[in-house]
Amino acid sequence: MFDTGLPGPADLASADESMVVAAITGWACVEAAASARRLAAIAELVRRRADGPTDWAQWSCDNWDAMAAEVAAALHVSHGMASGQMYLSVALRDRLPKVAALFVEGMLSARLVAAIVWRTDLIQDEAALALVDTTLAEEATGFGPLSVAKTEHAIDAIVDRYDPAALRRTRAAARGREVVIDAPRGADGTTNLWGTLFSTDAAVLDRRLTRLADGVCEGDPRTIAQRRADALGALAAGADRLACGCGSATCLAGVDGDPRASSVVILVVADQSALTAAPDPHMSGQRPARPFTPGTPLSEALALDPEPDPAGDGVNRPAGRIVGGCAVPAPLLAELVRGGATVTPVGHPRDAAAESGYRPSAALERFVRCRDLTCRFPGCERPAEFCDIDHTVPYPLGLTHPSNLKCLCRKHHLLKTFWTAWRDEQWSDGTIVWTSPSGQTYTTRPASRLLFPGLCLPTGELPTAPTGDRPLGDRAIMMPRRHRTRTQARAARIDTERARNAAHAAERNKPPPF
Repeated sequence: MFDTGLPGPADLASADESMVVAAITGWACVEAAASARRLAAIAELVRRRADGPTDWAQWSCDNWDAMAAEVAAALHVSHGMASGQMYLSVALRDRLPKVAALFVEGMLSARLVAAIVWRTDLIQDEAALALVDTTLAEEATGFGPLSVAKTEHAIDAIVDRYDPAALRRTRAAARGREVVIDAPRGADGTTNLWGTLFSTDAAVLDRRLTRLADGVCEGDPRTIAQRRADALGALAAGADRLACGCGSATCLAGVDGDPRASSVVILVVADQSALTAAPDPHMSGQRPARPFTPGTPLSEALALDPEPDPAGDGVNRPAGRIVGGCAVPAPLLAELVRGGATVTPVGHPRDAAAESGYRPSAALERFVRCRDLTCRFPGCERPAEFCDIDHTVPYPLGLTHPSNLKCLCRKHHLLKTFWTAWRDEQWSDGTIVWTSPSGQTYTTRPASRLLFPGLCLPTGELPTAPTGDRPLGDRAIMMPRRHRTRTQARAARIDTERARNAAHAAERNKPPPF
């Protein structure tokens, strides 16, 4: 698609260093140009689909959501990310055409363009917006290798020149406080967590964690950092003490039972063998120092130590999986079971007959959630625990049977039910084939397929067919509705933000004192 004249992967080995560096820069421009063209295609889809029925604008799953679903399926990203890409594409096309033209040429990076769109979002006056667009197009290529903060300051300086009330400066740090639980870090059973708190709350939390961490005996094998991390989990479970890990029956700091077993319900799917795993002594304590001797190569001295052999009988048992979340190593899972966590077997309904009612039984619902683990719409990662159970072929035409049931988050359940141009077909092993309104097909398979393949064995063929377009009829009155349309809500947010800037703009425009 792009005739760049740049060296490809096969040519780099024979190129000199100046050509390699030039290739880095050149392909970065190509990447930016490709991103601009992708956004242009998204903007064109939005233009074609923008004129939906006006009475659907107050639907909870409105026309914008319907478009975002198709973009999310095409890019295999989340619904929220697709919606953000749509807004970015429309803003470039309608609000910042000169910046968009530079982006198409690969002159601006995707990160810089996203920052420009966000920092100019509050500008309402078309004349001021045109001036900002022109100035940014003239100056953005000269920003150079600025940090994120410096880039934002440079953009704000241009916005401040033409429309001071459109600055984002009034978003105080306190308004941005949050606690973020990040995506899981693979099979080690840990997840990153960070956030911003009020200073008083942070001080209270810090002291509370330290007090809990200091409440165990000297025989506890964990470091102070590990005890503080475990203390946060104990607090979340409602415990007032941190259980000591020394293992001694006479320890005064011990806690009877694990408070996590009775406070909050967390669904974990695991193989039976993982429930009896031996404790892993390598999960706590200091990492043993690698011995260093003179003459040891630096690469070897800095290399990570190899993972120790599994504890106990040496069997590497499969980890469990939080429904829609991260892995739980077998030793930790077994420890939770020994602490009182409830174990409920999940049976595979191989030749089970269809159930008579609309709502599946508890056992059937549990199987479907454990098989799917997440929402089954393309790109959606909403945990199955928080999803609806959907009949692929609507009940009562479709039976309440595992071959006709799947997990859909509420947004995608509403999409399928009311935006009937989407069609879905389910196979007996849980595979779903989706067909979008534009005729594209996307296949999703249960998330347990690689982790617990026994849950994805065929559950029996049913005489079903792909769902086609269905007239809404009186069902449209059942759609949850918004108090304000998406356009009205966005306009209100912008007006509120600009109103907070009014005092600053008035102070700035005061004549100097005499």
